[in-house]
Amino acid sequence: MAHIEQLRNELGGKAHPRAALDADSVRNAYRRWANVYDAVFGGVSAFGRRRAVAAINRLPGPKVLEVGVGTGLALPRYRQGLTVTGIDLSREMLDKARQRVAEDRLGHVDALIEMDAEAMSFADGSFDIAVAMFTASVVPDAKKLFAEMNRVVRPGGHILFVNHFAAEGGPRWWIERTMAPLSRVLGWHPDFALRDLLDPAEAAVESVEGCPPAGLFTLVQLRKTC
Repeated sequence: MAHIEQLRNELGGKAHPRAALDADSVRNAYRRWANVYDAVFGGVSAFGRRRAVAAINRLPGPKVLEVGVGTGLALPRYRQGLTVTGIDLSREMLDKARQRVAEDRLGHVDALIEMDAEAMSFADGSFDIAVAMFTASVVPDAKKLFAEMNRVVRPGGHILFVNHFAAEGGPRWWIERTMAPLSRVLGWHPDFALRDLLDPAEAAVESVEGCPPAGLFTLVQLRKTC
């Protein structure tokens, strides 16, 4: 509960300005990253992915949406009995994910679709669970992402985020703010904060959990109340 209260306190602040990030810059960045993403980022992100999928595997409801599925690193970890749909803005990343599904014979993966997470084509309440792993700081407008994930999850369903959130001070804060103007090149916001994602009036936060290594990433679980 202390973690949730800390989260709410952080959300109460004002979102800070940053360099613009649009869909084309995200596509261009991940076109460059696609062939090396697993090697460069797969290891450090593995702990957060495992925590998120383990949480999903304990939740009720078979229909799961993974937003920003990327190369499909998390797909083999979902339990049998789930039906997983993945979306991503990067065609190149999706090609890698489709190759993984074919090679690993992942029958629980229903579809992998090129789609903008801020304007999904799914009907309201299409999924029991929606998860975004290391995606919230990639999209141009994280609050639109949250609104869309909230829309496509049924009432009573669950929404999960795993992400790096900016430090509030110290050396890491300085590094993140220094890197912020490079957002368009990197394809993500180094200075992304919790308050840039969640509106306290809308977010029914159930749990907040730090993930290895060294709490660099955070797993946030929410419940859609209506």
